[in-house]
Amino acid sequence: MGRVTSSERAAEINLDALRHNIRHLRDVAHPARVMAVVKANAYGHGAIPVARAALEAGAAWLGVAHVSEGVELRRAGVEAPILAWLHTAATDFTAGVEHGLDLGISGWELERVVAAARELERPAIVHLKIDTGLGRNGCPPDQWDALLSRAVEYQEEGLIRVVGIFSHLAVADEPARTETDLQVQAFREAVAAAENAGIDVEVRHLANTPATFSRPDCHFDLVRVGLGIYGLSPFSDQGSADLGLQPVMTFSTTVSNCKEVPAGQGVSYGYAYRTQKPTTLGLIPVGYGDGVPRIATGAPVLVGGRMYPVVGRIAMDQLVIDFGTTGLVGSADSPLGKRAVLFGGADSPAVEDWAAAAQTINYEVVTRISDRVERVYLEEPRKEMTDDGAA
Repeated sequence: MGRVTSSERAAEINLDALRHNIRHLRDVAHPARVMAVVKANAYGHGAIPVARAALEAGAAWLGVAHVSEGVELRRAGVEAPILAWLHTAATDFTAGVEHGLDLGISGWELERVVAAARELERPAIVHLKIDTGLGRNGCPPDQWDALLSRAVEYQEEGLIRVVGIFSHLAVADEPARTETDLQVQAFREAVAAAENAGIDVEVRHLANTPATFSRPDCHFDLVRVGLGIYGLSPFSDQGSADLGLQPVMTFSTTVSNCKEVPAGQGVSYGYAYRTQKPTTLGLIPVGYGDGVPRIATGAPVLVGGRMYPVVGRIAMDQLVIDFGTTGLVGSADSPLGKRAVLFGGADSPAVEDWAAAAQTINYEVVTRISDRVERVYLEEPRKEMTDDGAA
């Protein structure tokens, strides 16, 4: 169930579990190398400690969405290759080149990156992205040859060095769908065109977490793994354990109040829930201000070894659970002050339970946990707690 901390609410990050996941993914992807994706503050887990642990466990690259995220890692002393691929007109490409980031290029960015390289008198390291069907960023296929031509010209001038070709998959989490086959073929054709244009491609990368597990033909030289390094499954019919992964985050607090109420008691805003019988309600001091999905009524919370449902509407700072019985207040079994685990850890609710209640995906549940929740980093196996909260 996790260790005791002094935090009123905490997201415990088990770095040993993360290292296990990296090593396991290295084995699955071998001989391809692993890029650990640590964008969005490492999916809510903390970019700097996660990046360091991932590299210690054998990740070869780090991936971020924004240049600013990569610069933050560099300033923290991270020296490994870092790829940033999502840019805007306001992106500081000069900072990206200056800090030695690899920059994803879909088209328009190339001239901006070249201008930064000229200013710094330092070649930019780039990966060219082809849109193989996802329809977001990435160069459209009918413009690929023109992008390659410009890239080769700038490379011959010593302004850039093209090291990679990459793309992103749309439906790899549904292995039976045939669109992935079409994307793989389009990617192979784009790589062949780059090589024919005179580019010495060092790394080809296409696979995300689901493709790393289900599509070895997508591994190429490098796999970009996000969700998997945090110990979560991208598949609807397989859990973390089925894939050999260990969930990394445990989100917990304590029961801050409990009271006995009669049948018919309305709970929280709008009285969307009323008690069916006399019962005990428990107040859990986290809400959507902490990143808990407001819609997730019915999600489970673990208290004293048992699961209890969230009832009524989740508020900004708090939610309510129904213990289903009376006689708890003031007794030896009082839940007041006991640890309440929303998800993560042995025998606790799964992230997927909360995702189902919130009608979303596990990615979102962990990523949205706010900075108001302290991150506590664990380096050894978690200790069990007794029902009174003592270690």
